[in-house]
Amino acid sequence: MSSPSIYAGAVSRLAAYVVDTVLVSALFSAGAAATAFMTRVVIGRRLELSGDRDLAAIALAVWWFAYFSAAWATMGMTPGMALFGVRVVQADGSAASLRHAVVRTLAFPLSVALLGLGFLGILFHTRRRALHDLIAGTAVVYDRPAVITSGDLSH
Repeated sequence: MSSPSIYAGAVSRLAAYVVDTVLVSALFSAGAAATAFMTRVVIGRRLELSGDRDLAAIALAVWWFAYFSAAWATMGMTPGMALFGVRVVQADGSAASLRHAVVRTLAFPLSVALLGLGFLGILFHTRRRALHDLIAGTAVVYDRPAVITSGDLSH
């Protein structure tokens, strides 16, 4: 990045994740409904996954992985992150690669599994990096230019 990065804070990151969680759930539900409908139309039988919760959980995990890793690898942000103006980058500020996106996606559940302690870095690390950011070599920065007030301008 050519300009200094401003690391994204906990509120922006949490709000973006909430939006993305709603989108992941809604898109998964819509896809499951469309698949069930097409199965009934094509083969004439009703598709029932309610009895096989393991298969549904695996499908949701695969969808969650695809949603986040593809978005971070291609655009550096998910739709929720775009809404709140934050982006995933490499620790040096350059664009995150596919490898960074995949590792970050795989490491994210670890931040949760440690009773949420993996997120404390967002509050206390100088670059606001969570455990999954440290593992993946990434950071989350504000994507929009900072607002400059008249007191910040030099004449």
